[in-house]
Amino acid sequence: MEEKRLDSRGEAGGQQGVGGKFVLWRFLLWAVILTFLFSYIFGSFTSPERVSISYSSFKSEVRSGNVSSVLIQGEQINGEFRQEYGREVMEGDTVAYSHFTTVKPSFEDGELMGLLEGGNVEVTAQSTESSWIVSSLILLLPWILIILYFVYAGSRMQKQMKGFPGGGLFSVGKSRAKRFQKEMTTVSYNEVAGLSNPKKDLSEIVEYLKEPKKFAKLGATIPKGVLLMGPPGTGKTLLAKATAGEAGVPFFSTSGSEFIEMFVGVGASRVRDMFETAKKEAPAIIFIDELDSVGRARGTGLGGSHDEREQTLNQILNEMDGFNPHESVVVIAATNRPDVLDSALTRPGRFDRQIALELPQKTSRAQILQIHASHVPLSPDVNLEKVAQRTVGFSGADLKNLVNEAALLAARVGKKEVGYSDFQEAQDKILLGSQREDKLDDKEKEIVAYHEAGHALVAKLLPDTDPLQKVTIIARGRALGSTEQIPENDRHNFNRRYLLSRISVALGGRVSERLVFDELTSGAAQDLRQVTQVARKMVCQWGMSDKLGPATFSQGEEHQFLGRELMQQKDFSEHTAQLIDEEVQRIILDQEKRTTQLLTQNRKKLDLLAHALLANETLENGEIDKILIQGAS
Repeated sequence: MEEKRLDSRGEAGGQQGVGGKFVLWRFLLWAVILTFLFSYIFGSFTSPERVSISYSSFKSEVRSGNVSSVLIQGEQINGEFRQEYGREVMEGDTVAYSHFTTVKPSFEDGELMGLLEGGNVEVTAQSTESSWIVSSLILLLPWILIILYFVYAGSRMQKQMKGFPGGGLFSVGKSRAKRFQKEMTTVSYNEVAGLSNPKKDLSEIVEYLKEPKKFAKLGATIPKGVLLMGPPGTGKTLLAKATAGEAGVPFFSTSGSEFIEMFVGVGASRVRDMFETAKKEAPAIIFIDELDSVGRARGTGLGGSHDEREQTLNQILNEMDGFNPHESVVVIAATNRPDVLDSALTRPGRFDRQIALELPQKTSRAQILQIHASHVPLSPDVNLEKVAQRTVGFSGADLKNLVNEAALLAARVGKKEVGYSDFQEAQDKILLGSQREDKLDDKEKEIVAYHEAGHALVAKLLPDTDPLQKVTIIARGRALGSTEQIPENDRHNFNRRYLLSRISVALGGRVSERLVFDELTSGAAQDLRQVTQVARKMVCQWGMSDKLGPATFSQGEEHQFLGRELMQQKDFSEHTAQLIDEEVQRIILDQEKRTTQLLTQNRKKLDLLAHALLANETLENGEIDKILIQGAS
């Protein structure tokens, strides 16, 4: 979408003018001019070149009749010779001077005036006190330079802030929201793949902005605020722009962090200015991204009641309360941390409509890929449905990045079309990192092969596991190998059998290492972290422990935000905490025992898989099935 910044009169702001280096050159140029002017006033450039002579030589020249005139200023005597005075500067070279300077001794010389009169010397005396003009210039010159510097600095700031409403040196309290004109908001719901439920909820806002009188006749009022909640990259900003595009109204876009400045009161002033401008342009949409940066819960004891953030939040609340019942201005805000927002924001009458945006499901992922791949030449082997199936957990932004990475990889090797292998490589690069250049030695490579073979074999043998897609021992990023499992359908609910099998698959690598090499390595660190998290959630959050029963415990919850208590009080006793630890340990040890028995009984298949990985480095699902059939015979 094309973007312009407008001032308070709706005029397009120009581009930034002279840069900082040009301002500095102008300042230096003026400083040099003033220095030359100042030097000229003192006569440093109009004074002739003079030779410095001793007082005795001066009197000797007067006696000889070679001095025509003198200027006496205190103890300083400047004069002019009747004939040029020569002084040797190098052996054989002399320089002739027509003017001289000397200094009278501190004691009174009574014969000097008689000597000058006798030699027919023109005598001029000048006071040692400088004129008031010169004294004033000496005093004012530093201030003149400082004023010139601030004039140029202010001019540069004015040009930089010209794009903001009311831009200028004193426009710090003006809103910095980007304003999109009606003809500029060209994004529509057709360009927002998936998100069918959020679009339904927002379509009512669109209809109201198009025909507000239709609702006013029935006494209905549209929600003043809409809060979009969801993980990063799920399309909150895009959906807000599409809503403005569908309604065909001006769209003001800003971020919560733009209200916060060092000076107290600036944020509140910017909020007032933004709402006033939006009301003049009504019907209009105000979009505030990252609302949690300014709308976090108050009363934390950090900064007191006069904190700049709290004043800004109070101003937002007051402005939303100040809307007339039928004022056609809708505030849409986005956040990925709705749990930390102040409760005053989410009460009815403010952000009373809350829309949750989830990570896209398989069908939505395919639609998003179709949009982003529409300008990319794809080879016939690319099946976007299959790519969508493999990208479980990807957000819309992740999918856009996937298409771009695939195109970059294809261009790097000189391809004219992007193939399916490029999408696979791009996905591995995004999830695991680029391939490592350093090579593993034979012993480490064998350990990694058995580790990944253990994961793959357990995933194949146990029920209620996600289908195996690929196993590789190619090192990427911090991972020495990987086992990829892809669910046939997006899961919304996890049963206990599936979770226990997931723990067993994660333990397969560690158990395989101990079974084959009778040794444990640090390669299972990430597996153990995943296993512990799943087991603890089963006990503390999902009530899957027979000993603790259907109860939840707040252990493990985190609040990475200063608007919540940093120290969370436990809602269970120390005895219960001990039971939780025992249950988590029991679940993990039971699944480890189960995995050990499974791999011991299928040791031949494990060896075949590991040897095939050492030979080929990567095995697809079909190749793994052939190896397991061979091992069963």
